[in-house]
This record gives sequence, structure tokens and C-alpha cells, in this order.
Amino acid sequence: MGVRLMVVDDHRLLAEALASALKLRGHRVLAAAAPAVGAADLVISRAPEVCLLGTAAPAEPGTFDPIVKIKRERPQVAVVVLGPVPSPRGIAAAFASGASGYVRHDERIEGVERAIMKARAGEAAVAPQLLQGAFGELLNPVAQPDDEGQRLLQMLTPREVEVLVRVAEGEDTRLIAAGMGIAASTARTHVQRVLMKLGVGSRLEAAALAARTGLLDRAGPVG
Repeated sequence: MGVRLMVVDDHRLLAEALASALKLRGHRVLAAAAPAVGAADLVISRAPEVCLLGTAAPAEPGTFDPIVKIKRERPQVAVVVLGPVPSPRGIAAAFASGASGYVRHDERIEGVERAIMKARAGEAAVAPQLLQGAFGELLNPVAQPDDEGQRLLQMLTPREVEVLVRVAEGEDTRLIAAGMGIAASTARTHVQRVLMKLGVGSRLEAAALAARTGLLDRAGPVG
């Protein structure tokens, strides 16, 4: 049976894409919105069964304040966080705020759906490997935690970074080519190289990965 959902994410395009995918799988999506001051109030007013909350920085102070407010006003709403590979601090903060689950941003739609169903049933929706990784880092801390966004940025050439930013802004091959002053075939080749280096299969996945890891913020605007 379908679940009544809301999707809240930093990037509206990604929120709407996830909402559309979930609708196709039989779920009722009440809204897909970008986080703002009133995001928690919107969830409280619509009262979904499950809210998917996207974040690029789970360890940042205040990231999960909306969850605290939602759970205070609507304790029956299960909140599942969508984010990057979490640090122990990040995953602990999510659950301490009242989240019912944590799913990696690059999880397949089937995995997201499993988390939704578990959360609605009152179960903890978190992959065992995430918990193992978090506990492993707690037991064996590293001096310099891995910065996935920086690592990915170093894999790309400056031109590929510009292509990725343009992809994330919704430009198609024709617009990328025009904006960069290159042939459409060259732009298409750049896009394919970016997808290959990031290990993703589509432009949407590339945009999601770049947004979640903070790569877009590091890259800055195109111009």
C-alpha cells in the first residue's frame, strides 16, 4: 500500500525528481519542496506519514532542527534523512533529533522505498553497513576525515567541473555547448567523461551526487 510522503531537499530539482519516482511506485507525495524557514511548518501542516529530508551537511550544527520541530508538533511523522556518507557525529545527530532513518543520497530508489516502509512501520531505517562504518570510525578515528566533495572535485578537470555545474543547473547538451563555446559532440563527450569519473549512470545522478557532497558549492558558479 502506498505511503503518504513529503520530500524536502536543498535542491528543488532533485526533490521533484525523487517525488516523481516515488509517485510512479504508487506512493502519494503531498509535496516536494526546498528547505526554507517554513519547511518544518509545511510538514507539520500537511502531516505526511513519512518525510524525506535531504541534507548535504549532516554534521553541521542546526541541520536537524527542523526534525526536532516536526517531532515535537507531529510525533507520528517519521523522518528519514537523505545525505552523504555520514560521520559518527552526523548519524548520531540525525537520530538524536528524532529521525527514524538515514539513507545515503546515492541509494537506489528501491533502497529509499525500503527505508520509507520501515520508518512508517516504526522501525529504524538505516543500512547495517552505515552503522558499521560509523562505529568503525568512532573506534578508529582518523586525523583528517575524508572529504568526499573535495575528492570528487580533484578527479575532474576544470572544464569537466564546469560541465558538471551546467548539468546540475539543468542545461542540456546544446546549452552546454553554446555556453562553453564548444561543439555539441565535444560537450556530449565531456558529459560522458564526468559520468564515468563520478561512477554514475545519468545526469540526474551526477547532479544529486555533486549537490549532496558539496561539490557544487566548492566549484562555484559557471561563467
